[in-house]
Amino acid sequence: MNCIDIIEKLEMLSPITFAEEWDNVGLLCGKREKEVTTVAVTLDMTEKAVDQAIQSGADLIISHHPMIFRSLKKINSDTATGRKLLRLIGQDISYYAMHTNFDVMGMADAVADEFGLLNSEVLSVTFEDDIAKEGIGRIGMVSKTMTLEGCAQHTKNVFGMEHVRVYGEADKLIHKAAISPGSGGDMIKDAIRKGADVLITGDIKHHEALDALEEGICIIDAGHYGTEKLFSMYIKEYLEREIPELSVIILRENNPFWII
Repeated sequence: MNCIDIIEKLEMLSPITFAEEWDNVGLLCGKREKEVTTVAVTLDMTEKAVDQAIQSGADLIISHHPMIFRSLKKINSDTATGRKLLRLIGQDISYYAMHTNFDVMGMADAVADEFGLLNSEVLSVTFEDDIAKEGIGRIGMVSKTMTLEGCAQHTKNVFGMEHVRVYGEADKLIHKAAISPGSGGDMIKDAIRKGADVLITGDIKHHEALDALEEGICIIDAGHYGTEKLFSMYIKEYLEREIPELSVIILRENNPFWII
């Protein structure tokens, strides 16, 4: 199977037209016509991920976060990005990124379903036509009323995290929750506007959290990695279902930081 055939399947799931203008998605390195038998999937395109992909004999790597965000004037071994690109080209490995297009068409609904939101709708609309509204995050009613502490424990279990950071009174009752995987500080205003009792996301800054509390909304920060790591299994299961003859592996990765 050629790389372009796999790309077509990926873009049926998450069309690149749903990506934000500032984003960089699609085939970022390699040949569309390359024959592919093994695909490696990862959240982040680190040098360790490249090592594993080469060792596993992968022909194509798919990541959520793009390795290239800005224009490159040089590709050499002086930078981590340059080293990774040189290795991919040298090993004839193609590389595809699906970021905000997957956030909109894939990640948002998957996380809402995992959490158990009822009657969920788009949190922040980024695309709208005569047929539908799509966008980042989801908001809906929780399956049963719980305290903020209980909601935090549920979040921890859903995302498989050792810890989450919580802003708000432990006994506050949660009826309506907003979820925005990744870095969701920009989603606070939308969550407040739509009546959420809590926003579950990652990468919340100190003053963002304080301002949110004063506006009456609690925050549960489950981390950027924690709220998005389902990407790899989601893509693996999708490709195995759509292209059964393809070998799909998930590269080993962990939360990039640890806590003493």
